[in-house]
Amino acid sequence: MGVKDELKAALTAAMKARDEVALSALRQALSAVSVAETAGSELVELGDDQVLAVLAAEAKKHHEAADAFERAGRAEQVASERAEAAVLEAYLPAALSDDELQAIVADEVAAAAADGATGMKAMGRVVNAVRARAGQSADGARIAALVKAALSA
Repeated sequence: MGVKDELKAALTAAMKARDEVALSALRQALSAVSVAETAGSELVELGDDQVLAVLAAEAKKHHEAADAFERAGRAEQVASERAEAAVLEAYLPAALSDDELQAIVADEVAAAAADGATGMKAMGRVVNAVRARAGQSADGARIAALVKAALSA
């Protein structure tokens, strides 16, 4: 059973349970998956990794919306957006801890230095290598910040 099928089953369960938060989040996520599948000139069936990438993007949108609502002082919408993000994050792989991500960054900085790439010139190379190893379990901004700190030290 793929991630997309799990989302559909969860949507059905949310409908039966009348869980409005989960219902809204899952509908939006499945809609985003459908848009991604039909975005090109041909219909494409997304694999699990691609569906997870769409879910991660949708969860990030919910967090950004919650932050905007928080700055505007709209507490009810903040709670709603954070709850919907939590529903989507339940389907995502567990995020790497700071220590695990820091270890990957240190390995890749050392590998780049061994190949002669040092300082901020190695930033792109190291970020790409860390992203490849961390996959969907780490946020790009978090990776970039840790790499920048490691290279500037």
